[in-house]
Amino acid sequence: MQTNNTLLSMDEVWDVLNNFATEIPAELYKGLNGGIILLQDTLPSPYSQNNDLYIMGTYHYEPTGLGRYISIYYGSFAKICAGTSVQHQKQALRKVLRHELTHHIESLAGVRDLEVKDEKDIAQYKQGKPIK
Repeated sequence: MQTNNTLLSMDEVWDVLNNFATEIPAELYKGLNGGIILLQDTLPSPYSQNNDLYIMGTYHYEPTGLGRYISIYYGSFAKICAGTSVQHQKQALRKVLRHELTHHIESLAGVRDLEVKDEKDIAQYKQGKPIK
C-alpha cells in the first residue's frame, strides 16, 4: 500500500497506465500498432537549462520500422514526481498518456497543432517562464 508521497513503482505505473488506457475509446488507438511501452529510462530534455526538464513520453512514428507507438519513461517520471502525492503522480501519468496519444491522432490526421504548442512551451521555458 502506497503512502501519500511514496513514488509509484514501475509495476504500479504500468498498472495505472493500463487503467487510464482503458478510459480512452478504442477508436483512438487505431494505427498505434506498437502500443504503449514503459521504459526504465531517464530522458533529460535537450533544452534543460538546470537539470529540471525531462521527457516523460514520446510518440514514435517509424514507417519502415516499428510503426506507431508511445514510449513512457519511468526514470523521467521518477525525477519529476519524486516527493509528490500518489494522486499527483497519477494525474501526471494521465496527462502524459493523453498528450502522446494526441500526437498520434494528429499524426494520422496530418496535423501538427500539439507539436507547435510543445515548441511554444519550450520557448517559454527558455525565457524562464513555467510550462503550462
